[in-house]
Amino acid sequence: MRNRGNYTMYQAEQAGVGNKAIALKNCRNVTFRDFSILKGGHFGLLLTGVDNLTVDNLTIDTDRDGMDIDCCRNVRVSNCVVNSPWDDGICPKSSFALGYNRACENMTITNCYVTGAYRLGTVLDGTFKKFDGSGDDHGKIGGTGRIKCGTESNGGFKNVSISNCVFEGCQGLALETVDGALLEDFTVTNLTMRDIISCPIFLRLGARLRGPKGTGDQSTVVGTLKRVLISNVNCYNTVSRFGSNITGIPNYPVEDLKMSDIYVEPQGGGGADALGINVPEKEDSYPEPGMLGPLPTYGFYFRHVNRLEMNHVEVRPMKPDARPAIYTEDVHRADFAFITAPSEPTAFSFNKSTDVRVMMSRAGKDQTIA
Repeated sequence: MRNRGNYTMYQAEQAGVGNKAIALKNCRNVTFRDFSILKGGHFGLLLTGVDNLTVDNLTIDTDRDGMDIDCCRNVRVSNCVVNSPWDDGICPKSSFALGYNRACENMTITNCYVTGAYRLGTVLDGTFKKFDGSGDDHGKIGGTGRIKCGTESNGGFKNVSISNCVFEGCQGLALETVDGALLEDFTVTNLTMRDIISCPIFLRLGARLRGPKGTGDQSTVVGTLKRVLISNVNCYNTVSRFGSNITGIPNYPVEDLKMSDIYVEPQGGGGADALGINVPEKEDSYPEPGMLGPLPTYGFYFRHVNRLEMNHVEVRPMKPDARPAIYTEDVHRADFAFITAPSEPTAFSFNKSTDVRVMMSRAGKDQTIA
């Protein structure tokens, strides 16, 4: 048992404590609609191998995960409010819980609000009391509350649309595949974010490879992260030590990523000492936005990426920052068009990257790197 301020958080392993408000496994044609969950245990909803699933108009105000959707097909999540200060809000997974690999696929998440900014219960009762480190907070500020695909990713993720969602006082969007499977064919559009405490956008292809030996995708050792389109994102007041983080690992790049119509206003203020940061690989580590430590950019960090397009993207730091807005390392075939960012110091830093073009951008002159 742990305490967060004056809130008791029961651990999953504590004997006699039911740690799931609602759990279903291997079900079909299920609808959850028009109800609320307060303090839902380790999972408000834990849905494993549930197909033809609808989750609509729920309010979940809880101290762990709001909803985990694991190895499910044909899923519709809409019009939900989730306050989960110390864990994830809406979290698709593809674990080995069924005893075999099964992708989470054909999913839409739309018209949802996720946050980790409010004291437990105050979203549900409508008082919306933010953590401020005083009174019964005892410094235990929350802030997780995000939409995340992962970390469990044995079966992979396919054919997913995330749209029209609001993030407040939480971490940003996370798409992760680190257990040997694919993450492919995602469309993410119309997100608005405010007071983000880590990376606004975090994409990670890694090699944790957790799961029974031999259970990964037989076509590859590590997996794939490809064909992801992200557009119409507005993000205000993000911490600057990370920037958005899009990384593969050596010999296993993120592929076919398109990002457009994005506005990010980070806090800025980074010093020149950050320019020399040596960012570790951590190929087999647990995937989290801060896993690589501070980054040498306040905007976007790309490493091990093939076929990248960014257009109509603006990064405007609140305070001057000595780091570039866009930093690449081991990136191949990348186009940057209509990019707006301070040009002093330089907005772009291209490292060990080839076939790169910058065009019609206020952030810097047109250039081509062969």
